[in-house]
Amino acid sequence: MVNSALALQVLLLVILLGTTCLCASQVSLWVHEMQDKDDDFEYYDSTEQEQDPSLQHHSWEQVSFIETSIGDFYTMPDPCLSDPCKNGGRCASSGRDFSCACPKPYGGTTCEKVEDMCLDMNCRVGDCLVLLSPPYFRCSSSKQCSPNPCKNGGTCIRNRKRSKFTCECPEPFRGRFCEIGPDDCYEEDSSNYRGRVNQAVDGRTCLNWNSHHLLDFPFNAFMENADFYGIGDHNFCRNPDEDEKPWCYVRKNKEVDWEFCDVSPCSDVEPTDPPESHEIFETCGQPEVRGTLKRIYGGSKATAGKHPWMASVQTKTPDGSEHFCGGVLIKSCWVLTAGHCFENGKGNIQVALGKQNLKKKEHHEQRFDVEKIIVHDKYSDRGGIPYNDIALLKLKPVDGYCAVETKYVKTACLPNFFFPTGTDCFISGWGETETGESSDQLLDARVKLISQRKCNERELHNNSLDESMFCAGKLRKPGIDSCQGDSGGPLTCAENSSHYVYGLVSWGDGCGLKNKPGVYTQVTTFLSWIKSTIQAESRLRH
Repeated sequence: MVNSALALQVLLLVILLGTTCLCASQVSLWVHEMQDKDDDFEYYDSTEQEQDPSLQHHSWEQVSFIETSIGDFYTMPDPCLSDPCKNGGRCASSGRDFSCACPKPYGGTTCEKVEDMCLDMNCRVGDCLVLLSPPYFRCSSSKQCSPNPCKNGGTCIRNRKRSKFTCECPEPFRGRFCEIGPDDCYEEDSSNYRGRVNQAVDGRTCLNWNSHHLLDFPFNAFMENADFYGIGDHNFCRNPDEDEKPWCYVRKNKEVDWEFCDVSPCSDVEPTDPPESHEIFETCGQPEVRGTLKRIYGGSKATAGKHPWMASVQTKTPDGSEHFCGGVLIKSCWVLTAGHCFENGKGNIQVALGKQNLKKKEHHEQRFDVEKIIVHDKYSDRGGIPYNDIALLKLKPVDGYCAVETKYVKTACLPNFFFPTGTDCFISGWGETETGESSDQLLDARVKLISQRKCNERELHNNSLDESMFCAGKLRKPGIDSCQGDSGGPLTCAENSSHYVYGLVSWGDGCGLKNKPGVYTQVTTFLSWIKSTIQAESRLRH
């Protein structure tokens, strides 16, 4: 049924048109478009839509398809006003569409990527490198020893094969190009390595980060924040994705691969003194790292340190450990997770903090045995739906201390307020992806908070949610969701640059399905229980 606001707009259209001929099918089509909701409408229930005047913003832009006979009453918006063309591209509009004229060496729909300027270039010696200024390419070397590739006073010796050479290095330098000095090493946080080693452990020479071979790879000289990661017009080893040591891309059998580099850890790293107090987290919810890389369900690989409160809840096995649920660090010795993770009982549990890749031993990780599992006393499962789905894990201190605050390990804040419907929030975890396999890499994705009434509509979850739950997702873009293995992990929302654990991954009908957003435990409902439980345990300890 057309509402009163829509009827008024139809009346205004009739008045403006006067005697202008407008066929019934055109009016019908316009009315149909006017009834379509905005992207944000889907997260609210019908009552909220009528009460929220900010959402009633239909305009004359929606009649742009009507015959030119009413063109005097309508001006089509210019799609170039939003400046969609990147990197100096010039925008040209054509009705509702636009095109970008891209300057060299950029291309793509919005000039967002660097084109391969080496397609017609054959470097006799060395690799073809892409540049952002004319002539937009160069060869890394024009002759065997010109320019001299040997660093630190090394002497270039030509070989019989025209493309081959060796470097004679003065003491104490070494490496194929004499690039490795006695002080060229990486600290514990190898992402800060800015040395000049450009050789892999297998002896292969690193590709330049601006090589045309790397234009389609996630790490290259033209990636976002390349300078921050020390990447540019060179082939020195770097560690932009927080791996265990510096690495680089190399060529193997005419294919691009990557290898760790021939660079050693520094031996003079001074140990840090242990903290003086048990609760040493100065702030909560403030990550030092922001950003994402490449493929939770429909999600992206999160950069190390982006979700420093993320916990992996694991069972110990003879071969090591196995992740089964997520969790969130809220205090030095306390992790919040889902109650259903322990409904069948779990023994020999540990929690890993600061993790990025579950299959690797990472220098910034912290591991603790679980001293006590406290599931909410009103937790229950009815018809496969968990109610009061929350639990606390008490960590067992190591040498008198639980989690220590670092760049990769921080606490999330507990919210004492409600975030409005439609808020963008983050989910993160190592659960099942759209391939059907669990992920070794920590993934994340954005989802929107959806109103309780909307979640309980028949085509969504049919009145299955109570006050201890809420749902979140993207109704018009299914495919982004939490899934098996993400259970207990956090849904965090930001307020004034601080991240609050607003929900815990609880349940859902399938993963990433249309009109079946994920359901989360409403943390605000359990604030009193969380605080009283921790206080009671603290009294027992002392």
